Amino acid sequence: MHVLIAGANGQIGRHLLAEMADSAHEARALIRDPDQGPELQQLGATETVVGDLEKDCSEAMKGCDAVIFTAGSGPHTGPEKTVDVDQNGAIRLMDTAKALGVRRFVMVSSMRAEEPEKGPEKIRHYLRAKHAADEHLRASGLSYTIVRPGKLTNAPGTGRVEVSEKLDRFGEIPRQDVAKVLLAVLDSDNTENRSFDLLANGEPVQEAVSKL
Repeated sequence: MHVLIAGANGQIGRHLLAEMADSAHEARALIRDPDQGPELQQLGATETVVGDLEKDCSEAMKGCDAVIFTAGSGPHTGPEKTVDVDQNGAIRLMDTAKALGVRRFVMVSSMRAEEPEKGPEKIRHYLRAKHAADEHLRASGLSYTIVRPGKLTNAPGTGRVEVSEKLDRFGEIPRQDVAKVLLAVLDSDNTENRSFDLLANGEPVQEAVSKL
C-alpha cells in the first residue's frame, strides 16, 4: 500500500517512518522543507514530497492508497494556527483524498476530542479542532480510523497498549507505541470506520488492535 504520511517530520511521524521501513507498505513523507527529505528517507520514507497542509496537496497525494494524518500545529502556537492545521488542514486533506479516489484515511486525534468541553480549559481549542476534523472524517465516505491517544510521551515504546472504543480513564502513551498502532491499523480490516482510545500497557499491539 502506498501511504501518504502528513506530519512525517513530527515526532509520531518519524517513529512511523521507522516502523514502516520493515513493512510491506511504502511511505511517502509529506514535508514543508525539502532539506528534511534525506533524513526522513534514512528513517524509512520511500519518497518525500513537498506540500503545505494549509494549501492544496493534490499533487503530493496522487497515486496513494491511504493517508495517515499525524500532523499538528504544535503546543506553542495559538488557537488560530491550531484551527488552520489540526482542523482545516486535516479537512482539506480528507476532501482531497476523496476527490482523488484514495480509499483509506487514518487520523491521529486525541482522547477527550469527542467531548472537548469536558477537557482541560487550556487545550479546549485543540480538542474542538480535533473534534471538528473527526466529525468531518466520519461523514466523508472515506474508509476511516480515528486513533485517540492519551497524553503523548517520549518514553521508549513497550509494544503493549490498551485500546477501546471508550476508555474510562485518562493516561499516557509513548509516541513510538502510537506509531506501532498506526501501522497495525493499516493491516487490520476490523479497524475500518472505527474510533478508539489508546493508552500504554495492556496487550501486544497487534493483539490489542485485532480485538477491537
